[in-house]
Amino acid sequence: MRKLAFWMILALLCLALPFACAEEEISYGELFGDPATPTQLPSAGAQPAQEQMAPTPVPTATPRLEGDGSVLLTITAVGDVTIGRNVQSSSTIFAKELKRQDDDINFIFRNVKDIFAQDDITIVNFEGVLAEDYSIPSKKRNNSFLFLAPTAYAQALPDNGVEIATIENNHIDDFGDDGRASTQQALADVGVTWSDEYHMAEYETQGVKVAVLSYKTFDYYDTLYTKVPAEVAAAKANHDLVIVAFHWGAEKDYSPNDNQVRLGRATIDAGADLVVGHHSHRINPIEYYNGKYICYSLGNFSFAGNNKPDDMSSYIFQLRVRVRDGVASSEEFKIIPCRISSRTDYNDFTPTPYTKDTHIEAVLRVLKENGRKLEYAVESYPLKFSDEE
Repeated sequence: MRKLAFWMILALLCLALPFACAEEEISYGELFGDPATPTQLPSAGAQPAQEQMAPTPVPTATPRLEGDGSVLLTITAVGDVTIGRNVQSSSTIFAKELKRQDDDINFIFRNVKDIFAQDDITIVNFEGVLAEDYSIPSKKRNNSFLFLAPTAYAQALPDNGVEIATIENNHIDDFGDDGRASTQQALADVGVTWSDEYHMAEYETQGVKVAVLSYKTFDYYDTLYTKVPAEVAAAKANHDLVIVAFHWGAEKDYSPNDNQVRLGRATIDAGADLVVGHHSHRINPIEYYNGKYICYSLGNFSFAGNNKPDDMSSYIFQLRVRVRDGVASSEEFKIIPCRISSRTDYNDFTPTPYTKDTHIEAVLRVLKENGRKLEYAVESYPLKFSDEE
């Protein structure tokens, strides 16, 4: 009877959602309760703590070279990667999980490594500092969260197919200029190309020149409305493909604010081929504007800031871009809905693609419902590319 009652409530909710006020945000938790708690997940019986993995369709390993000389690239983008510890807390949640994983830092990407390995470029937002020693700047001493990881952890990125890390976010300066410089060096030492507000990442694959710019916004919108378009236009003059990452918006928001929308579209107008966002710790809708995609927030990914966050949903964004004679055009995109943990009872920092239709549908509904007030929101979120079975 309890199971029957659940599905009756779910059916009524699904009927009601289309008529919900467009200004109200819909969360994953509102659909299925706290995804971190196994007893609240829709199931006919007891949930195993570890979700079984199923093969996820991935694009072919090499770009498609067409007869006209064009190149088809697959780009993957994910949200916040925050590993290590919070020095303001005595908690050792990440260290304990690492020990359970035989001290192999690669566990964080274990369930997505194959996806990353099969694309042409994988971009993550690395949110934290890589350093052996640290000092806390006076202006940061009252902050509740200051994230630090040993420099050796950087190796997990290239070992699992990550080529580019954006680092311009609100935690890159947790330990001042020394912490920022140490992070930059640690990434460079393992061959990961990085981007912050002062340094544009440059990467080349299959003869295609790619530029990645990253910014944090917060109270700087008035400056960025001029700065970003100018820097994007300059980058576009010397690169075939320009990608811009913004650390923006408000925490726990499921949709972008007016400043994000204005800046995101201005960035596309200036010549960017893709805009991706993060910071809200929540997934946000995608817009298709002037032939390009704006992913307002990819949410968390491998996130050591909380061992039981109230929303563990995320998604991997993949885009196919065709480059012909230096001109890039977006062909198609897909998303891979994920949980930021391989477990349902707590966050083990191992992002894992969802396999249950109910969980996948919940992610899609959150994205669609919260995109209703956006003029250029995509109407559907494909789970496969057109040539995937």
